[in-house]
Amino acid sequence: MVENALLRQRMERFRTEATLYPVSCEKLALGRSDDEWLAAVLAGGARIVQLRDKESDDRTLYDKARRFRARTREAGALFIVNNRVDVALAAGADGVHLGNTDLPAEAVRRLAPDLIIGLSCNTPEQARTAGERGASYYNIGPLFATATKQGLSSFLGSRAIPAFSAGSDLPFTVMGGIKLHHVAELTGLGARRIAVVTALTRAPDIAAETRKWIEAIDKGGKHVD
Repeated sequence: MVENALLRQRMERFRTEATLYPVSCEKLALGRSDDEWLAAVLAGGARIVQLRDKESDDRTLYDKARRFRARTREAGALFIVNNRVDVALAAGADGVHLGNTDLPAEAVRRLAPDLIIGLSCNTPEQARTAGERGASYYNIGPLFATATKQGLSSFLGSRAIPAFSAGSDLPFTVMGGIKLHHVAELTGLGARRIAVVTALTRAPDIAAETRKWIEAIDKGGKHVD
C-alpha cells in the first residue's frame, strides 16, 4: 500500500507513540459518559483513542465524534472511529477501525486515502492479506474472554501473536479480555500496542489506570526486539 504524505505522518505517530490503545464503551463505564472517559484517558497519557459507540443515533454519534476530535487534537492524540467511515471523515478523525462485517478495507481506502485503516483479523490468513486489502494496521483478537464479545466460546490466546505477525509487516494491535497481568507475556511475544475496553472503562480511577498500563507496556516493550 502506498501512503500519501498525511497518512505517512499519521502512521509514523501510530508506530512511535501508540502503546496503550483505549477503546470507549459507555454502557460498560459504570455510569460515566464517553466524554468523561475521554478526558480521563487523555489525562492519563493515552496517545491514541477509539470511539466505539454502537448505540447512538447518527447525529449524536457525529456530535460526540466532533468533541472527541477537538479534545484529542488539543492533547496531541490520534483519534480513531470504530466502524463508521462516514463519521470518521465528517469529524476529521485520523482513522477508522473496521470489523469483518463492515465495508471492505479496499473500498474504504479508495474513499479515504488519508485515513489510518485498522482491520480486525481472526485468522493468520486475514492478517497476511490485510496490507494488500488496504489496511494500515490489523488487530489480533479476541485473545481472551471479553464482555464486549458476548456469545463467543473460543478465543485465540496469546500464542496467536507470533502466528499472526509472522505473515505481515504491518503494525498490529491485540485486544480481547486483556488484563494488566497479561502485559509482560504479550509484550514478550512481540505485542507493542494493546487495545483495552473494560480494563479502563470499569477502573475506579481511569486516569491512574491509564498511566499504570502505559508504564507496564513501556517496560515490557524495552525487552522486545
